[in-house]
Amino acid sequence: MLLEILALPVEDKIFYAVLVFSWTVYIWEAYLAYRQRKIYSATMHVPTELGKIMDSETFEKSRLYQLDKSNFGFWSGLYSEAEGTLILLLGGIPFLWKVSGILTARFGFGAEYEISQSLVFLMLATLFSALTGLPWSLYSTFVIEEKHGFNQQTVGFFLKDALKKFAVTQCILLPVTSLLLYIIKIGGDYFFIYAWLFTLVVSLILVTIYADYIAPLFDKFTPLPDGELKSAIESMSKSIYFPLTKIYVVEGSKRSSHSNAYFYGFFKNKRIVLFDTLLEDYSPLNKSGEKEPGTGEENEAAGNESKSKPKVRNKKQGCSNPEVLAVLGHELGHWKLGHTVKNIVISQMNSFLCFFLFAVLIGRKELFIAFGFHDTQPTLIGLMIIFQFIFSPYNELLSFCLTVLSRRFEFQADAFARNMGRSSELYSALIKLNKDNLGFPVADWLFSMWHYSHPPLLERLRALTGPKQD
Repeated sequence: MLLEILALPVEDKIFYAVLVFSWTVYIWEAYLAYRQRKIYSATMHVPTELGKIMDSETFEKSRLYQLDKSNFGFWSGLYSEAEGTLILLLGGIPFLWKVSGILTARFGFGAEYEISQSLVFLMLATLFSALTGLPWSLYSTFVIEEKHGFNQQTVGFFLKDALKKFAVTQCILLPVTSLLLYIIKIGGDYFFIYAWLFTLVVSLILVTIYADYIAPLFDKFTPLPDGELKSAIESMSKSIYFPLTKIYVVEGSKRSSHSNAYFYGFFKNKRIVLFDTLLEDYSPLNKSGEKEPGTGEENEAAGNESKSKPKVRNKKQGCSNPEVLAVLGHELGHWKLGHTVKNIVISQMNSFLCFFLFAVLIGRKELFIAFGFHDTQPTLIGLMIIFQFIFSPYNELLSFCLTVLSRRFEFQADAFARNMGRSSELYSALIKLNKDNLGFPVADWLFSMWHYSHPPLLERLRALTGPKQD
Protein backbone atom coordinates (compact mmCIF):
# COMPACT_ATOMS: atom_id res chain seq x y z
CA MET A 1 0.00 0.00 0.00
CA LEU A 2 2.75 2.43 0.98
CA LEU A 3 4.77 1.54 -2.11
CA GLU A 4 1.70 2.14 -4.30
CA ILE A 5 1.22 5.57 -2.77
CA LEU A 6 4.89 6.44 -3.24
CA ALA A 7 4.63 5.35 -6.89
CA LEU A 8 1.80 7.81 -7.60
CA PRO A 9 2.55 10.90 -9.72
CA VAL A 10 3.33 13.96 -7.62
CA GLU A 11 0.08 15.68 -8.66
CA ASP A 12 -1.94 12.73 -7.36
CA LYS A 13 -0.01 12.80 -4.09
CA ILE A 14 -0.85 16.49 -3.71
CA PHE A 15 -4.54 15.92 -4.44
CA TYR A 16 -4.97 13.02 -2.03
CA ALA A 17 -2.89 14.71 0.65
CA VAL A 18 -5.26 17.69 0.51
CA LEU A 19 -8.29 15.40 0.84
CA VAL A 20 -6.79 13.38 3.68
CA PHE A 21 -5.79 16.49 5.63
CA SER A 22 -9.22 18.05 5.13
CA TRP A 23 -10.97 14.98 6.52
CA THR A 24 -8.42 14.70 9.33
CA VAL A 25 -9.28 18.24 10.43
CA TYR A 26 -13.00 17.49 10.15
CA ILE A 27 -12.70 14.32 12.26
CA TRP A 28 -10.66 16.21 14.85
CA GLU A 29 -13.27 18.99 14.99
CA ALA A 30 -16.09 16.42 15.19
CA TYR A 31 -14.31 14.65 18.05
CA LEU A 32 -13.93 17.92 19.97
CA ALA A 33 -17.60 18.75 19.40
CA TYR A 34 -18.55 15.26 20.60
CA ARG A 35 -16.63 15.83 23.83
CA GLN A 36 -18.45 19.12 24.37
CA ARG A 37 -21.86 17.57 23.56
CA LYS A 38 -21.20 15.00 26.29
CA ILE A 39 -20.75 17.92 28.70
CA TYR A 40 -24.04 19.46 27.57
CA SER A 41 -25.87 16.15 27.93
CA ALA A 42 -24.36 15.05 31.24
CA THR A 43 -24.31 18.36 33.17
CA MET A 44 -27.97 18.51 34.19
CA HIS A 45 -27.63 20.63 37.32
CA VAL A 46 -25.85 23.85 38.20
CA PRO A 47 -22.38 23.01 39.57
CA THR A 48 -21.84 24.11 43.17
CA GLU A 49 -19.32 26.81 42.27
CA LEU A 50 -21.90 28.37 39.91
CA GLY A 51 -24.72 28.39 42.43
CA LYS A 52 -24.41 32.10 43.19
CA ILE A 53 -23.89 33.03 39.55
CA MET A 54 -26.57 31.23 37.56
CA ASP A 55 -30.06 30.03 38.48
CA SER A 56 -31.20 26.55 37.45
CA GLU A 57 -33.74 27.85 34.91
CA THR A 58 -31.14 29.88 32.96
CA PHE A 59 -28.66 27.02 33.23
CA GLU A 60 -31.14 24.60 31.64
CA LYS A 61 -32.04 27.06 28.88
CA SER A 62 -28.38 27.59 28.00
CA ARG A 63 -27.71 23.84 28.10
CA LEU A 64 -30.52 23.07 25.65
CA TYR A 65 -29.57 25.99 23.38
CA GLN A 66 -25.94 24.96 23.14
CA LEU A 67 -26.90 21.31 22.65
CA ASP A 68 -29.14 22.26 19.72
CA LYS A 69 -26.37 24.40 18.22
CA SER A 70 -23.85 21.60 18.61
CA ASN A 71 -26.10 19.02 16.94
CA PHE A 72 -26.78 21.46 14.10
CA GLY A 73 -23.06 22.12 13.76
CA PHE A 74 -22.37 18.40 13.38
CA TRP A 75 -24.75 17.97 10.43
CA SER A 76 -23.88 21.26 8.73
CA GLY A 77 -20.17 20.49 9.12
CA LEU A 78 -20.61 17.00 7.69
CA TYR A 79 -22.50 18.40 4.71
CA SER A 80 -19.85 21.07 4.11
CA GLU A 81 -17.03 18.53 4.20
CA ALA A 82 -18.90 16.12 1.90
CA GLU A 83 -19.74 18.93 -0.52
CA GLY A 84 -16.12 20.08 -0.68
CA THR A 85 -14.90 16.53 -1.24
CA LEU A 86 -17.38 15.92 -4.07
CA ILE A 87 -16.42 19.20 -5.73
CA LEU A 88 -12.78 18.10 -5.77
CA LEU A 89 -13.43 14.49 -6.81
CA LEU A 90 -15.87 15.41 -9.59
CA GLY A 91 -13.74 18.25 -10.96
CA GLY A 92 -16.09 21.02 -9.91
CA ILE A 93 -13.44 23.73 -9.97
CA PRO A 94 -12.19 23.16 -13.57
CA PHE A 95 -15.83 22.68 -14.66
CA LEU A 96 -16.84 26.06 -13.24
CA TRP A 97 -13.77 27.65 -14.85
CA LYS A 98 -14.82 26.20 -18.20
CA VAL A 99 -18.38 27.50 -17.77
CA SER A 100 -16.95 30.93 -16.93
CA GLY A 101 -14.91 30.85 -20.16
CA ILE A 102 -18.02 29.97 -22.19
CA LEU A 103 -19.96 32.85 -20.64
CA THR A 104 -17.21 35.42 -21.22
CA ALA A 105 -16.75 34.15 -24.80
CA ARG A 106 -20.41 34.96 -25.51
CA PHE A 107 -19.61 38.60 -24.80
CA GLY A 108 -16.61 38.57 -27.11
CA PHE A 109 -13.91 37.97 -24.52
CA GLY A 110 -11.51 35.20 -25.47
CA ALA A 111 -9.14 33.13 -23.37
CA GLU A 112 -6.65 36.02 -23.30
CA TYR A 113 -9.08 37.94 -21.05
CA GLU A 114 -8.20 35.89 -18.01
CA ILE A 115 -9.19 38.55 -15.47
CA SER A 116 -12.70 38.82 -16.94
CA GLN A 117 -13.08 35.04 -16.82
CA SER A 118 -11.78 35.05 -13.25
CA LEU A 119 -14.43 37.55 -12.16
CA VAL A 120 -17.21 35.47 -13.72
CA PHE A 121 -15.79 32.38 -12.00
CA LEU A 122 -15.68 34.21 -8.68
CA MET A 123 -19.26 35.43 -9.03
CA LEU A 124 -20.53 31.95 -9.90
CA ALA A 125 -18.56 30.36 -7.05
CA THR A 126 -19.89 32.81 -4.46
CA LEU A 127 -23.42 32.40 -5.84
CA PHE A 128 -23.14 28.62 -5.52
CA SER A 129 -21.84 28.97 -1.97
CA ALA A 130 -24.67 31.36 -1.03
CA LEU A 131 -27.36 29.08 -2.46
CA THR A 132 -26.06 25.87 -0.89
CA GLY A 133 -25.58 27.61 2.45
CA LEU A 134 -29.02 29.26 2.45
CA PRO A 135 -31.04 26.27 3.76
CA TRP A 136 -28.62 25.84 6.66
CA SER A 137 -28.75 29.53 7.47
CA LEU A 138 -32.55 29.49 7.35
CA TYR A 139 -32.69 26.51 9.69
CA SER A 140 -30.23 28.09 12.11
CA THR A 141 -32.16 31.36 12.21
CA PHE A 142 -35.80 30.25 12.05
CA VAL A 143 -35.58 26.95 13.91
CA ILE A 144 -32.75 27.08 16.44
CA GLU A 145 -32.54 30.83 17.14
CA GLU A 146 -36.33 31.13 16.97
CA LYS A 147 -36.86 28.18 19.30
CA HIS A 148 -34.65 29.74 21.95
CA GLY A 149 -36.08 33.25 21.65
CA PHE A 150 -33.21 35.03 19.90
CA ASN A 151 -34.45 35.55 16.35
CA GLN A 152 -36.23 38.84 15.64
CA GLN A 153 -36.34 38.57 11.82
CA THR A 154 -39.10 37.70 9.41
CA VAL A 155 -38.39 35.44 6.45
CA GLY A 156 -38.88 38.38 4.09
CA PHE A 157 -36.40 40.53 6.02
CA PHE A 158 -33.90 37.64 6.11
CA LEU A 159 -34.05 37.02 2.36
CA LYS A 160 -33.87 40.72 1.51
CA ASP A 161 -30.88 41.03 3.82
CA ALA A 162 -29.19 38.03 2.20
CA LEU A 163 -29.62 39.55 -1.28
CA LYS A 164 -28.24 42.86 -0.07
CA LYS A 165 -25.22 41.16 1.52
CA PHE A 166 -24.52 39.26 -1.69
CA ALA A 167 -24.75 42.43 -3.79
CA VAL A 168 -22.51 44.45 -1.47
CA THR A 169 -19.99 41.59 -1.35
CA GLN A 170 -19.82 41.48 -5.15
CA CYS A 171 -19.40 45.26 -5.36
CA ILE A 172 -16.33 45.02 -3.11
CA LEU A 173 -14.94 41.60 -4.05
CA LEU A 174 -14.93 41.88 -7.84
CA PRO A 175 -13.08 45.22 -8.23
CA VAL A 176 -10.57 44.31 -5.51
CA THR A 177 -9.92 40.90 -7.08
CA SER A 178 -9.52 42.34 -10.58
CA LEU A 179 -6.95 44.86 -9.34
CA LEU A 180 -5.09 42.20 -7.35
CA LEU A 181 -4.90 39.90 -10.39
CA TYR A 182 -3.71 42.80 -12.54
CA ILE A 183 -0.96 43.66 -10.02
CA ILE A 184 0.19 40.04 -9.97
CA LYS A 185 0.24 39.97 -13.79
CA ILE A 186 2.32 43.12 -14.25
CA GLY A 187 4.33 43.07 -11.00
CA GLY A 188 7.32 41.17 -12.30
CA ASP A 189 9.61 39.26 -9.95
CA TYR A 190 8.54 41.29 -6.93
CA PHE A 191 4.81 41.16 -7.54
CA PHE A 192 4.27 39.59 -4.10
CA ILE A 193 5.40 42.85 -2.42
CA TYR A 194 3.00 44.96 -4.49
CA ALA A 195 0.16 42.46 -3.96
CA TRP A 196 0.75 42.50 -0.20
CA LEU A 197 0.83 46.31 -0.09
CA PHE A 198 -2.37 46.45 -2.11
CA THR A 199 -4.23 44.08 0.23
CA LEU A 200 -2.90 46.06 3.21
CA VAL A 201 -4.29 49.31 1.83
CA VAL A 202 -7.62 47.68 0.98
CA SER A 203 -7.99 46.16 4.45
CA LEU A 204 -7.22 49.50 6.14
CA ILE A 205 -9.73 51.30 3.91
CA LEU A 206 -12.44 48.71 4.62
CA VAL A 207 -11.85 48.89 8.37
CA THR A 208 -12.10 52.68 8.18
CA ILE A 209 -15.28 52.92 6.11
CA TYR A 210 -17.13 49.80 7.34
CA ALA A 211 -19.15 51.29 10.19
CA ASP A 212 -19.74 54.63 8.39
CA TYR A 213 -20.73 53.42 4.93
CA ILE A 214 -21.18 49.63 4.79
CA ALA A 215 -22.78 48.60 8.09
CA PRO A 216 -25.51 51.34 7.84
CA LEU A 217 -26.74 49.62 4.66
CA PHE A 218 -27.93 46.79 6.92
CA ASP A 219 -28.55 48.34 10.33
CA LYS A 220 -29.64 51.70 11.68
CA PHE A 221 -26.92 53.66 13.49
CA THR A 222 -27.92 56.59 15.70
CA PRO A 223 -25.74 58.81 17.90
CA LEU A 224 -25.97 57.98 21.59
CA PRO A 225 -28.18 60.73 23.10
CA ASP A 226 -26.69 63.23 25.52
CA GLY A 227 -26.98 62.05 29.07
CA GLU A 228 -25.29 60.31 31.93
CA LEU A 229 -23.99 57.35 29.92
CA LYS A 230 -22.55 59.44 27.10
CA SER A 231 -20.84 61.82 29.52
CA ALA A 232 -19.38 58.92 31.49
CA ILE A 233 -18.04 57.23 28.33
CA GLU A 234 -16.44 60.48 27.15
CA SER A 235 -14.91 61.04 30.59
CA MET A 236 -13.49 57.52 30.74
CA SER A 237 -12.06 57.86 27.22
CA LYS A 238 -10.32 61.12 28.14
CA SER A 239 -8.84 59.53 31.27
CA ILE A 240 -6.83 57.08 29.14
CA TYR A 241 -6.32 59.49 26.19
CA PHE A 242 -8.56 57.49 23.85
CA PRO A 243 -9.32 59.88 20.91
CA LEU A 244 -13.10 59.32 20.88
CA THR A 245 -15.04 61.32 18.31
CA LYS A 246 -18.46 59.64 18.11
CA ILE A 247 -20.61 57.10 19.97
CA TYR A 248 -23.27 55.18 18.07
CA VAL A 249 -26.09 52.85 19.05
CA VAL A 250 -26.85 50.20 16.42
CA GLU A 251 -30.31 48.67 16.13
CA GLY A 252 -29.20 45.08 16.49
CA SER A 253 -32.51 44.09 18.08
CA LYS A 254 -34.27 43.91 14.72
CA ARG A 255 -32.18 40.83 13.91
CA SER A 256 -31.36 39.13 17.18
CA SER A 257 -31.34 39.64 20.92
CA HIS A 258 -27.61 38.82 21.09
CA SER A 259 -25.52 41.80 22.23
CA ASN A 260 -22.14 43.29 21.36
CA ALA A 261 -19.94 46.41 21.42
CA TYR A 262 -16.85 47.46 19.50
CA PHE A 263 -14.72 50.44 18.50
CA TYR A 264 -13.10 51.28 15.16
CA GLY A 265 -11.13 53.96 13.37
CA PHE A 266 -7.49 54.97 13.09
CA PHE A 267 -5.32 57.60 14.70
CA LYS A 268 -7.33 60.50 16.16
CA ASN A 269 -10.69 59.41 14.79
CA LYS A 270 -12.09 56.64 17.02
CA ARG A 271 -15.74 55.67 17.28
CA ILE A 272 -17.54 53.39 19.72
CA VAL A 273 -20.54 51.30 18.62
CA LEU A 274 -22.96 49.85 21.17
CA PHE A 275 -25.70 47.37 20.29
CA ASP A 276 -29.07 48.47 21.66
CA THR A 277 -29.43 44.98 23.15
CA LEU A 278 -26.39 45.69 25.33
CA LEU A 279 -28.01 48.74 26.93
CA GLU A 280 -30.57 47.99 29.61
CA ASP A 281 -32.20 51.40 29.21
CA TYR A 282 -32.34 51.31 25.40
CA SER A 283 -33.11 47.72 24.44
CA PRO A 284 -36.57 47.43 22.80
CA LEU A 285 -36.59 43.82 24.00
CA ASN A 286 -37.17 45.05 27.55
CA LYS A 287 -40.60 46.34 26.58
CA SER A 288 -43.55 44.54 28.10
CA GLY A 289 -44.60 41.39 26.27
CA GLU A 290 -41.27 40.60 24.64
CA LYS A 291 -39.96 37.05 24.84
CA GLU A 292 -37.00 36.17 26.99
CA PRO A 293 -34.28 34.08 25.35
CA GLY A 294 -35.02 30.43 25.84
CA THR A 295 -38.80 30.86 25.97
CA GLY A 296 -39.60 30.19 22.35
CA GLU A 297 -41.01 27.08 20.75
CA GLU A 298 -39.91 24.84 23.61
CA ASN A 299 -43.01 26.06 25.48
CA GLU A 300 -45.46 24.99 22.77
CA ALA A 301 -46.71 22.11 24.89
CA ALA A 302 -48.24 24.62 27.27
CA GLY A 303 -51.09 25.14 24.83
CA ASN A 304 -52.47 27.77 22.49
CA GLU A 305 -52.67 30.42 25.17
CA SER A 306 -48.94 30.32 25.76
CA LYS A 307 -48.36 30.52 21.98
CA SER A 308 -50.32 33.72 21.61
CA LYS A 309 -48.93 35.26 24.79
CA PRO A 310 -45.15 34.87 24.97
CA LYS A 311 -43.62 34.83 28.39
CA VAL A 312 -43.11 38.36 29.65
CA ARG A 313 -39.60 39.19 30.75
CA ASN A 314 -39.26 39.45 34.48
CA LYS A 315 -35.60 40.38 34.17
CA LYS A 316 -34.24 43.16 32.00
CA GLN A 317 -31.92 42.33 29.15
CA GLY A 318 -28.63 44.14 28.84
CA CYS A 319 -26.41 45.96 31.30
CA SER A 320 -26.81 48.95 33.56
CA ASN A 321 -24.79 52.08 32.82
CA PRO A 322 -21.96 51.21 35.25
CA GLU A 323 -21.78 47.73 33.73
CA VAL A 324 -21.68 49.15 30.20
CA LEU A 325 -18.77 51.36 31.28
CA ALA A 326 -16.99 48.29 32.64
CA VAL A 327 -17.48 46.45 29.34
CA LEU A 328 -16.13 49.47 27.46
CA GLY A 329 -13.23 49.62 29.93
CA HIS A 330 -12.39 46.10 28.80
CA GLU A 331 -12.66 47.07 25.11
CA LEU A 332 -10.58 50.21 25.61
CA GLY A 333 -8.03 48.04 27.38
CA HIS A 334 -7.46 46.23 24.09
CA TRP A 335 -6.59 49.61 22.52
CA LYS A 336 -4.49 50.91 25.40
CA LEU A 337 -2.50 47.67 25.66
CA GLY A 338 -1.82 47.64 21.93
CA HIS A 339 -3.77 44.47 21.18
CA THR A 340 -5.37 45.95 18.07
CA VAL A 341 -2.02 47.03 16.62
CA LYS A 342 -0.43 43.69 17.52
CA ASN A 343 -3.22 41.79 15.73
CA ILE A 344 -2.81 43.98 12.64
CA VAL A 345 0.96 43.42 12.62
CA ILE A 346 0.54 39.64 12.98
CA SER A 347 -2.09 39.61 10.24
CA GLN A 348 0.11 41.56 7.84
CA MET A 349 3.22 39.52 8.58
CA ASN A 350 1.19 36.41 7.81
CA SER A 351 -0.19 38.01 4.64
CA PHE A 352 3.30 38.92 3.43
CA LEU A 353 4.59 35.41 4.14
CA CYS A 354 1.69 33.86 2.24
CA PHE A 355 2.20 36.08 -0.81
CA PHE A 356 5.93 35.33 -0.76
CA LEU A 357 5.29 31.56 -0.66
CA PHE A 358 2.64 32.00 -3.36
CA ALA A 359 5.30 33.61 -5.57
CA VAL A 360 7.56 30.60 -4.96
CA LEU A 361 4.86 28.03 -5.73
CA ILE A 362 2.77 29.63 -8.51
CA GLY A 363 5.09 28.30 -11.24
CA ARG A 364 4.67 24.68 -10.15
CA LYS A 365 2.54 23.14 -12.89
CA GLU A 366 1.83 19.99 -10.87
CA LEU A 367 -0.24 22.03 -8.41
CA PHE A 368 -2.64 22.96 -11.21
CA ILE A 369 -2.66 19.46 -12.72
CA ALA A 370 -3.55 18.03 -9.29
CA PHE A 371 -6.84 19.95 -9.36
CA GLY A 372 -7.73 19.33 -13.01
CA PHE A 373 -6.01 22.21 -14.81
CA HIS A 374 -3.84 20.46 -17.37
CA ASP A 375 -3.57 23.15 -20.04
CA THR A 376 -3.93 26.44 -18.20
CA GLN A 377 -2.61 28.01 -15.00
CA PRO A 378 -5.04 30.84 -14.12
CA THR A 379 -3.77 33.17 -11.42
CA LEU A 380 -7.06 33.15 -9.49
CA ILE A 381 -7.07 29.35 -9.44
CA GLY A 382 -3.47 29.43 -8.24
CA LEU A 383 -4.47 31.73 -5.39
CA MET A 384 -7.31 29.36 -4.46
CA ILE A 385 -5.19 26.20 -4.63
CA ILE A 386 -2.25 27.59 -2.68
CA PHE A 387 -4.04 29.74 -0.08
CA GLN A 388 -6.96 27.39 0.55
CA PHE A 389 -5.51 23.91 0.05
CA ILE A 390 -1.71 23.92 0.18
CA PHE A 391 -1.56 26.30 3.14
CA SER A 392 -4.32 24.49 5.09
CA PRO A 393 -1.97 22.81 7.64
CA TYR A 394 -0.24 26.13 8.28
CA ASN A 395 -3.62 27.89 8.54
CA GLU A 396 -4.83 25.41 11.17
CA LEU A 397 -1.71 25.89 13.28
CA LEU A 398 -1.87 29.67 12.95
CA SER A 399 -5.56 29.68 13.90
CA PHE A 400 -4.83 27.75 17.10
CA CYS A 401 -1.94 30.05 18.03
CA LEU A 402 -4.11 33.13 17.49
CA THR A 403 -6.84 31.59 19.64
CA VAL A 404 -4.34 31.12 22.48
CA LEU A 405 -3.10 34.69 22.03
CA SER A 406 -6.66 36.02 21.98
CA ARG A 407 -7.42 34.42 25.34
CA ARG A 408 -4.30 36.03 26.79
CA PHE A 409 -5.40 39.41 25.45
CA GLU A 410 -8.86 38.95 26.99
CA PHE A 411 -7.39 38.34 30.44
CA GLN A 412 -5.20 41.42 30.05
CA ALA A 413 -8.17 43.58 28.98
CA ASP A 414 -10.17 42.32 31.98
CA ALA A 415 -7.25 43.24 34.24
CA PHE A 416 -7.13 46.69 32.65
CA ALA A 417 -10.82 47.29 33.46
CA ARG A 418 -10.17 46.01 36.98
CA ASN A 419 -7.30 48.46 37.46
CA MET A 420 -9.69 51.23 36.41
CA GLY A 421 -11.77 50.33 39.47
CA ARG A 422 -14.52 48.55 37.54
CA SER A 423 -13.95 44.99 38.72
CA SER A 424 -17.34 44.42 40.40
CA GLU A 425 -19.25 46.01 37.50
CA LEU A 426 -17.39 43.88 34.93
CA TYR A 427 -18.02 40.81 37.09
CA SER A 428 -21.78 41.37 37.06
CA ALA A 429 -21.75 42.43 33.38
CA LEU A 430 -20.06 39.18 32.32
CA ILE A 431 -22.69 37.20 34.21
CA LYS A 432 -25.53 39.19 32.63
CA LEU A 433 -24.11 38.90 29.12
CA ASN A 434 -23.60 35.18 29.59
CA LYS A 435 -27.23 34.88 30.72
CA ASP A 436 -28.60 37.10 27.92
CA ASN A 437 -26.72 35.12 25.26
CA LEU A 438 -27.39 31.75 26.93
CA GLY A 439 -23.72 30.91 27.17
CA PHE A 440 -23.04 27.57 28.86
CA PRO A 441 -20.46 28.04 31.63
CA VAL A 442 -19.11 24.45 31.68
CA ALA A 443 -16.67 23.48 28.93
CA ASP A 444 -14.56 20.48 28.04
CA TRP A 445 -10.92 21.49 28.50
CA LEU A 446 -9.79 20.29 25.08
CA PHE A 447 -12.74 21.84 23.24
CA SER A 448 -12.27 25.20 24.94
CA MET A 449 -8.49 25.15 24.42
CA TRP A 450 -8.92 24.64 20.68
CA HIS A 451 -11.96 26.85 20.02
CA TYR A 452 -12.48 29.51 22.67
CA SER A 453 -11.05 32.89 21.67
CA HIS A 454 -12.38 34.17 25.02
CA PRO A 455 -11.62 32.41 28.33
CA PRO A 456 -14.52 30.45 29.89
CA LEU A 457 -16.74 32.54 32.17
CA LEU A 458 -15.55 30.97 35.44
CA GLU A 459 -11.89 31.60 34.60
CA ARG A 460 -12.59 35.27 33.88
CA LEU A 461 -14.58 35.69 37.10
CA ARG A 462 -11.84 34.03 39.17
CA ALA A 463 -9.24 36.35 37.62
CA LEU A 464 -11.35 39.40 38.47
CA THR A 465 -11.66 38.41 42.13
CA GLY A 466 -8.16 36.96 42.59
CA PRO A 467 -4.99 38.84 43.53
CA LYS A 468 -3.92 41.57 41.15
CA GLN A 469 -1.09 40.70 38.77
CA ASP A 470 1.34 43.17 37.21
